[in-house]
Amino acid sequence: MSRIGKKIINVPEKVEVTINRDLVVVKGPKGELQQKIPLEIIVTLTNNEIAITPKDVNNKKQKAVWGTIRQLINNMVIGVTIGFEKKLEINGVGYKAEVKNDVLVLNLGYSHPVNFSIPAGIKIDIDKNSIILTGFDKHLIGETAASIRKLRKPEPYKGKGIKYAEEIIRRKAGKQVKTAAK
Repeated sequence: MSRIGKKIINVPEKVEVTINRDLVVVKGPKGELQQKIPLEIIVTLTNNEIAITPKDVNNKKQKAVWGTIRQLINNMVIGVTIGFEKKLEINGVGYKAEVKNDVLVLNLGYSHPVNFSIPAGIKIDIDKNSIILTGFDKHLIGETAASIRKLRKPEPYKGKGIKYAEEIIRRKAGKQVKTAAK
């Protein structure tokens, strides 16, 4: 039995949830999100509470999907009410970022600036050496942050590059200079 799948999702007053046969739509103050549901999972809405149950508790595949679907729906409810945030840090001499219109312009030590088009539904703020992504779709924020990080991954010797704020870079020792023995 899934511990996460058993939990009930409380729906706030401002949020409207519509459940079709295989689609859950969540509308809130920040936006609207949709999630396709496998036919093996039953989603029910009663008294502003969403319950997720599998059709057959003994089926391995259904038990594996049960908790995942519950968490995806929970993230949708949180996203349309509170929203999500992801922070990236830029480390390196001369590395900087700025937002022009709907494009994130990054100077990352290459001979040219790198332009990254910002997807719809995501807002990017720059604070010194930090890039702050905010929005209501957790999946889209994580995917966008990974794409930005991929432009210049942090290297292990000096730590230059783009990294997540909570990420710890394991440093390597550089080449050792040996002195000539006389």
